[in-house]
Amino acid sequence: MYRQRDGAGEWGSMAAGFKGNYIRAIGILLLLAAAGRALAQEVQAENVTVVEGGVAEINCKFRQNEGSTVVIQNPHRQTLFFNRDRALKDDRFQLEEFTQKQVKIRVSNVTLEDEGGYFCQLYMEDTHHQIATLTVLVPPDNPLVEIKEQAVEGHEVELNCIAPRTKPAATLRWSRDRRELKGISNKQESGKTFSVTNTVKFSVDRKDNGAIITCEATHPALKGQKKQTQYVLDVQYSPTVKIQPSQGVLREGDGLTLTCGVTGNPLPSKIIWSRLNETLSDRVEIHGDTLNIPSLSMLDNGTYICSTSNKHGRASDQYVLVVYDPGAIIEAHTSVPYAIIGGILAILVFLVICVLIIMVWCSVRQKGSYLTHEASGLDEHGEAREAFLNGGDSHKRKEEFFI
Repeated sequence: MYRQRDGAGEWGSMAAGFKGNYIRAIGILLLLAAAGRALAQEVQAENVTVVEGGVAEINCKFRQNEGSTVVIQNPHRQTLFFNRDRALKDDRFQLEEFTQKQVKIRVSNVTLEDEGGYFCQLYMEDTHHQIATLTVLVPPDNPLVEIKEQAVEGHEVELNCIAPRTKPAATLRWSRDRRELKGISNKQESGKTFSVTNTVKFSVDRKDNGAIITCEATHPALKGQKKQTQYVLDVQYSPTVKIQPSQGVLREGDGLTLTCGVTGNPLPSKIIWSRLNETLSDRVEIHGDTLNIPSLSMLDNGTYICSTSNKHGRASDQYVLVVYDPGAIIEAHTSVPYAIIGGILAILVFLVICVLIIMVWCSVRQKGSYLTHEASGLDEHGEAREAFLNGGDSHKRKEEFFI
């Protein structure tokens, strides 16, 4: 029994010793961690983000650097400043501030090559350093808009919106009349920058000619602003032709001018005047889209044709010329205007329809009244027939009854 108690005492002593060593180890680790934090706090550095071409400030803060050496290095580990002395001959780097607590460096006209980690190093009994990361943003310029092929009516058009150089990649969107057009976006990386393309496709017709399509780019460096480019659609289509006469009814001796209104894209440059199955009179004057006959005669009667074409098709229009003698024209002018005649006819038709409706209504009403009277007088008719057969009533009474 004594040995058992002695053995238990030995195990207790060993456990107590192990526990004490464990506690001391934990304490040492905590002290080392605190020392590490203290060493880490000897130097502090701030990360910086700047737009390409802008100005960046790199700050290195020290707990104390009295009697110590301060060295600032760029991402390529080239020394920029050794204490107050410039080490790298680059005037874009300027020492703005040098105190026991802080060193501030100003970098102007920042480029992508300046991006990376800047080392703030403090040489005391021990060496301490921190890294200030410089991030350079590259915003997009106004995007470029390119068309793959000429837009033609009835076909599909393909437009590309391009932001050739951004960092990070810009976001591109298409819109028309403030409504978004769905496109397909693609980006390619080139070194530290990206080239972004957004492609949109849609069918077009002639009414789309002149429509404005907008491509806009958004980017973190723009701070909510947008860069945009507008593209005016140029849709080509076949021509249309419409002849407009200078006046309506024509008589001998009057002058006539026909104007050929032409549309199309590209706009036809050549207009051809002709006369159906006949040649144009020598008195006809043609000036581009106008045909003029100074003094009409019966011989000018006929069908006049204006035709034109472009690379997408042909079009023509006809005008039938009828020349009246002066008497017919005077009678036509003294007659009642066609609009008044039409109005009078419309009123007459309306009145006839109303009369017919009233007649039908009265006929239906009269027929219904007769049937009702006939049904209610069946007994009286029976009595009248009986009286007639019996001969009990005079002729006058018979007439009165039937009436």
